[in-house]
Amino acid sequence: MCAFAANSVLNRIGVALQGMDPMDFATVRTGAGALMLWILVLMRSAPRPAVLSTKRFAGAAALAVYMIGFSWAYITLDAGLGALILFGVLQIVVFGWAVIEGGKIPLMRWTGAGIALTGLCVLLWPSGTTAVPLGGSIAMTIAGAAWAAYTLLGRAEADPLGATASNFLLCLPLVAVAMLWAGVGTMPVPGVVTAVIAGAITSGLGYALWYRALPALPTTVAGIAQLSVPVIAVAAGVLFLSEPLTLRLIIAGGLVLGGIAVSLAARR
Repeated sequence: MCAFAANSVLNRIGVALQGMDPMDFATVRTGAGALMLWILVLMRSAPRPAVLSTKRFAGAAALAVYMIGFSWAYITLDAGLGALILFGVLQIVVFGWAVIEGGKIPLMRWTGAGIALTGLCVLLWPSGTTAVPLGGSIAMTIAGAAWAAYTLLGRAEADPLGATASNFLLCLPLVAVAMLWAGVGTMPVPGVVTAVIAGAITSGLGYALWYRALPALPTTVAGIAQLSVPVIAVAAGVLFLSEPLTLRLIIAGGLVLGGIAVSLAARR
């Protein structure tokens, strides 16, 4: 979870503080993540995963939209704020998909979703000079929806590590095309290093570590653990980036995380 939260902090550092173009950052991050994941895959004794399939292309497309939106959002959003929007949208989309599929949803889960949605409204509602940047919020909302789609596509994956490595590999040319379309900007060395760390360490190794731990965790523990990501991102943003810890952010974060917690409690 610290690795996932670090993605927000590193993206914010590379794009907003070190001046790297968002598309350049997304491309370098994706390439570094693909390289690290394939090294891990090739080190296994298991058969190599199938790269070319309909499911892999769909996963790569969702991952590319997430990567692009995520990078663009951190031009203007603070690390903790971006993580709150991302995970709030993620939970709402996943919840909505369960409704569309006709799943039996307990009352507590409806209540939790309503609380989380209220938190997002508090977070994003315009309020004069303290209004949340609209462009960054839209970009992160799109990234959250894409990450939700990526999560839904990955359900019941027989080989999560192999599937993720294949998705990253197919995602790379998509974000590279977006980078070329936007125009390759300057690539400061500190920004490139930050993107490589975000791709190889906090994305590649972070995903591998999560998949390694996931089978040993009860479903509720695994779900609740993810609630810590925005909190860690907020704390890291305050400590390392001197981002302000406002009352509005605390209230909105408490509502979003509390609502998700109530929803997860219905699964116990």
